[in-house]
Amino acid sequence: MLNRLPQGVTCDRDGPILRCYGLHRGFVGYRSLDEVADLDALIARTVAFFADRGEPLEWKTHAHDEPADLPERLRAHGFVAEELETVVIGEAAVLARDPQLPPGVTLREVSPGPDFVRIAEMESAVWDDDWSWLADELTRQVASNPEGVTVLVAEAGDEVVSAAWLVQSPGTEFAGLWGGSTRAQWRGRGIYRALVARRAQLAAERGVRYLQVDASSGSRPILERLGFLAVTTTTPYVWTPPR
Repeated sequence: MLNRLPQGVTCDRDGPILRCYGLHRGFVGYRSLDEVADLDALIARTVAFFADRGEPLEWKTHAHDEPADLPERLRAHGFVAEELETVVIGEAAVLARDPQLPPGVTLREVSPGPDFVRIAEMESAVWDDDWSWLADELTRQVASNPEGVTVLVAEAGDEVVSAAWLVQSPGTEFAGLWGGSTRAQWRGRGIYRALVARRAQLAAERGVRYLQVDASSGSRPILERLGFLAVTTTTPYVWTPPR
């Protein structure tokens, strides 16, 4: 995402970190924090920056991050941990296969417009929260990287039952698999696996070598059975501005 930012998103540097803002919540990126003289001051400046904007902030930590007490430092500055995720990597060519769907379900590639709104409505229902921001965010991602972002929906009749997107990283051999949430009544029927298989097909056709997923505890076993390998874990820490 840092190579081709969605429209309206800006990143600037503060020491070793890039702070990016303009999405539904900001985020930071970095290679290493080893040489930061005062990490707490850096975290405090970052929080103050997003507080001035009134914008939430996500800081994703990884199991191999140094210093090892980074999670404790983030919590001390008001961040709250979300669910632990596992970073898994797989070879696109190995994972590519014809998607196997349950009867009555079809896959379709969609473009910005009403279908993105339908995806956001599906996500809102799955998570029992307001995901209306997703339609705009996907639209901006596609506009910034039209050849590198592909959005798919799984439909049963006129109902979106699942959706997922493939995001290629320009200048690398990697692409990310995002989304994959499925309505409760349609889970356990192979729809998530079918979306992985189709995105792997598209990635392999475009010369992508590796696929990466930040997998939830529910999707990790499925992905490992398909051939993905776990390489580390990641935990999103989220700071929310006071109301």
